[in-house]
Amino acid sequence: MIAVHDVHKHFGGFHAVDGASLEIAEGTITGLIGPNGAGKTTLFNVIAGVLPPTSGRVTMAGEDITGLPPHDLFHRGLLRTFQIAHEFSSMTVRENLMMVPAAQSGETLWNTWFNRRRIAAEERALRDRADEVLDFLTISHLRDEKAGNLSGGQKKLLELGRTMMVDAKIVFLDEVGAGVNRTLLGTIGDAIQRLNEERGYTFCMIEHDMDFIKRLCDPVIVMAEGRVLARGSAEEIMANEAVIEAYLGTGLKNRAAGA
Repeated sequence: MIAVHDVHKHFGGFHAVDGASLEIAEGTITGLIGPNGAGKTTLFNVIAGVLPPTSGRVTMAGEDITGLPPHDLFHRGLLRTFQIAHEFSSMTVRENLMMVPAAQSGETLWNTWFNRRRIAAEERALRDRADEVLDFLTISHLRDEKAGNLSGGQKKLLELGRTMMVDAKIVFLDEVGAGVNRTLLGTIGDAIQRLNEERGYTFCMIEHDMDFIKRLCDPVIVMAEGRVLARGSAEEIMANEAVIEAYLGTGLKNRAAGA
């Protein structure tokens, strides 16, 4: 689905990504882990078109997408979420979802004057789809709540829901578990797993919670100092001495030993 070929991203003399190469296979939930400053989010931003690479290449299904802007990648089915959720706080949860699909008839002045019937039909279809998404995510009771009033975990579910309002092929999740309580994290994990198994979504997620990674991800890719350090199952990564030395430390080594 996605191949990253020797990507570099430099900010002056700082090499945030320093020759990273990796592949994300279709139908997988791939974990991307590493210490702070390893280059994970910068690499996400390069893949998602937020930042151009200094050098290197990114392909999607064999097609070169290097440097394409996010809106072009959106139309190709490549979406990303952010560590800090970006909701429209004064709009309801349902309205946030209805805003997602592009090229809606109501966006043009001509249609608001002469095609009101078409606009009304589209809005009904979008409302029905949004309600279906909210039912899937088990947050239908929040449909009329202002998005700004949601908890951190509920906002992460809303971000995941936005990816369901279009025909997403691959979704990049940036620390979806950050600041989320264990109950909601379980709900988010269930939704990701169901989207993968039932709807064929491919995911790549940055995450520091190794229990969450172990539950969902295979394979797991480790980055350190802007490069890919290791790749394997969560169990293999947790037992990898080079990974433990470079990143995970004695805490995870002890946890792996006791598992």
